[in-house]
Order: sequence, then C-alpha cells, then structure tokens
Amino acid sequence: MVQFEIHKIFSLNLFGYDVSFTNSSLMMIVSLVLICGFMILAMNGRSLVPSRVQSMAEIVYEYVAGMVTENLGQDGMKFFPWVFSIFIFVLVLNFIGLIPGNFTVTSHIIVTFALAAMVWIVATMVGFWKHGLGYLRLFVPEGVPFWLMPIIIPIELISYFIRPISHSVRLFANMMAGHTMLEVFATFAVVLPWWGKIAPTGFMVAFTGLEVLVAFLQALIFAVLTCIYLNDAVNMHH
Repeated sequence: MVQFEIHKIFSLNLFGYDVSFTNSSLMMIVSLVLICGFMILAMNGRSLVPSRVQSMAEIVYEYVAGMVTENLGQDGMKFFPWVFSIFIFVLVLNFIGLIPGNFTVTSHIIVTFALAAMVWIVATMVGFWKHGLGYLRLFVPEGVPFWLMPIIIPIELISYFIRPISHSVRLFANMMAGHTMLEVFATFAVVLPWWGKIAPTGFMVAFTGLEVLVAFLQALIFAVLTCIYLNDAVNMHH
C-alpha cells in the first residue's frame, strides 16, 4: 500500500535522533497553513452580513463552542481554543487525505496516538490541578459496595490508562480502512475489462462520498471524546 508509506523529503539528524522532514510532516504543515489562511480570511473585514467564508468559520466556531459547553458547561469555555484546534486540525488532515495522491496523516497510528496521548496527559494534569489527590476518587465510583472495590478499582484504572489507545485506534483504523477499500475498488476499476469496470467505479464514487462523511465524523468523535475526558477531570462525573 504505497499511499501509506512515509518518505523522507530531506534527512535531518539532531543529537543522534532522526528528525527527518517527511511527507507526513509536509501534510501537517500544509494543513496548518490552510487552517490559518482560512481563519484569517474569514475574520478579516468582519461584517454584519457575513461572506460565505465568514459564515463557514462562524458555523464551525459555534458548533465546537456548543460541543464544549454541552459537555463541560460554561466554565469549560476556557478549554475551547484547545478543543477547537484539535477538531479543525484533525478535520483538515482527514479531508486532505481524501485528495488522490495525497498522504493521509491520520492513517498512521503514531500520529493519532501522539494526539490522543496529549489529550490524556492534559486531562490528567487538569484533574490533579483542580482536585489534587482527590482526583483519585475518579477510580472509586460512588455507591459501589466496599467488598467490590478490589475488582472495580483495577477495572477503572485499566479503562483510564487505555484511553489514549482506544482514542487513537478509532481514528487511525477508520481512516486506514476507508482508504484501503478505495484502493481495492480503484484496482478493480483499472485491471478489469471495460464491462467489469462499471460496478467497482460506481462503488468507488459512492464510497468516496461515505469517506467524506467518515472524515468529518471521526474528527467530531475525536473532539467529543476530548471534551468527555476533560469533563471527567473538571467535574469528576461518573
């Protein structure tokens, strides 16, 4: 699967570590440039009658703001810039990967795990910063009989520590699986005779539309889970 291979654009070694600039790095920089350009264009010359670009930016802003307040309450808006950045970054990376010939950054587990680990670490730090050692009560659900604690506490701990894995695998697996299916249909459309190209081509067109929806939904799910983990840290709801 050539589309999932990472290629070095130029090699770079820093203090004995390979920090080469790759096609994955390039796509992430392109995504950041597109996001910054879009937001600057949308917010430049704001008016009461918004342009199409401004309307799109306001829709995304209000959607993510609603997501944050719904999960964290009004006080959670302090985390809005961070959640918004995660959502828009993952969304743009997913959409760029749908363009034929482009590299899909979110189809690599190391990238999605790095994002998920960042979310987990920040949520954990917020939990201890807000509640101190009382944050450990998160692993002791209310109303559970004392004799069940030796069973419940290890289960809660395991579920907490595997959050970065489940958070990252969900995004990685969906993006990789979708692109693999497109590759399979595209191969059939190329190698089969003309009368056999119709079905795989039709499937490929339909599946591309589904992949656009999946790209949006996976960015949304990643952001929603980020809000849920922050809510556990801030409000300690069970």
